[in-house]
Amino acid sequence: QVQSVASGGGLVQAGGSLRLSCAASGRTFSGRATGWFRQAPAKEREFVATISWSGETTNYADSVKGRFTISRDNAKNTVNLQMNNLKPEDTAVYYCVPVFGKVPLGPWGQGTQVTVSS
Repeated sequence: QVQSVASGGGLVQAGGSLRLSCAASGRTFSGRATGWFRQAPAKEREFVATISWSGETTNYADSVKGRFTISRDNAKNTVNLQMNNLKPEDTAVYYCVPVFGKVPLGPWGQGTQVTVSS
């Protein structure tokens, strides 16, 4: 199984930017589409974005379209999430995980906290 480790989170003011990175440990993301999901306090985990193995196909939740960009570097075995124009409602723990479509394939691994202040 692929164990994912997300990093790059932090505290930022509304309108600011953060770049999250996800690395695979144990095994690579080789051949797998990968997605970012997030979970805010007292809320269910939700889909944010996915990217195909080739990087040619991406999908975004409506709430982040135009603000977030998912990308990957297969040579470095990393998947990134550039987040611009952050809003307080983006506050959550962000996770990356291999996916089938928009369906996450476990395990969830280590997430990274993003906090956006108003």
